[in-house]
Amino acid sequence: MTVEAGTLRVAGDWLLSHYRALTSVASSVSVQEISRLPVDLSRLDRIDTAGASQLASLVGPDRLLEAASAPGELPREKSALIAAVCEAMKDQPPPGRATPSLLWSFITGTGQKVESIFRLLWILVGFIGQTLATLVWNLPRPGRWRMTPFVAAVHDTGLNALPIVALLTFLVGAVVAFLGATVLESFGATIYTVNLVAFSFLREFGVLLAAILLAGRTASAFTAHIGAMKVNEELDAIRTLGLNPIELLVLPRVMAMMVSLPILTFVGMISGIVGGAVVCALVLDISPIQFMAIAERDIALKHFLVGLVKAPVFAFLIAVIGCLEGFKVEGSAQSVGEHTTASVVQSIFMVILLDSIAALFFMEMGW
Repeated sequence: MTVEAGTLRVAGDWLLSHYRALTSVASSVSVQEISRLPVDLSRLDRIDTAGASQLASLVGPDRLLEAASAPGELPREKSALIAAVCEAMKDQPPPGRATPSLLWSFITGTGQKVESIFRLLWILVGFIGQTLATLVWNLPRPGRWRMTPFVAAVHDTGLNALPIVALLTFLVGAVVAFLGATVLESFGATIYTVNLVAFSFLREFGVLLAAILLAGRTASAFTAHIGAMKVNEELDAIRTLGLNPIELLVLPRVMAMMVSLPILTFVGMISGIVGGAVVCALVLDISPIQFMAIAERDIALKHFLVGLVKAPVFAFLIAVIGCLEGFKVEGSAQSVGEHTTASVVQSIFMVILLDSIAALFFMEMGW
């Protein structure tokens, strides 16, 4: 590497076997002196990727790429090799770049999180639209209904979940009644524990606890099942056979959830009220007959309908999120676990978010 007539001339063999000798030559050249000089590669004999990377780090990838692309300078093979090395080195961050400040890292991290949330919502809305379109297309065609997967999904999501939903809501009802009695006793109004238990379980706790249980139990199962099918390339096989994965895998699960969750919600309401009635009978000397008489007198039917009408909406979202996360699996066991966790978190978050929005809406409407 010499400077002749204001031009940096590169000659000889730039190979891995000469790397140590070339490093000593490169260290003896001042980068400031050659930074503005044009590069001449006409005398270059042989070069490999090690020599090209060393040369690019010395004169700069852009300048070396410009010199290698000049017509008549190098044979096509050498020019292509140097161009590939220069393009790879151009994408690398410059060494010694200053570490960004904590404030800048926080701002950029927040922006990336917000962008990922909006992207997730965009994908979710698109998948919901695709599911609804397939559902509308299938409803008038009974011959395309998948009854066997539907019945199996109802059995798995509904019947098998009945014991845990009933037990949990019974215990929560007992806890709510005990806490309500403890607080209301100071005001001499323990009789209103009946209203508290019945009102809370009919409007909120029955559907909310059932939906959260199904989000953790069923949405994760949907994601794991569809994700395993994608890992095993079964989804590709389904598409190759001309079948629609949405129609085959998603619709039976969505419809089964929309049937199962209202039933589980009703069971949860009854179990929670029974749990509260047991505590009232044992602690407050309120007999079950008196409990039911007070609930029938003071609790209107609209509270039961308000709680029940939210169940199909929650069921649809839980099933769609679980299936969507299964389709997003990228082909490894680790990805299956990550998306299974994501489906549970997203389902529970959406259930609580929609429940709070519905509570505000019904309160403003006076229902």
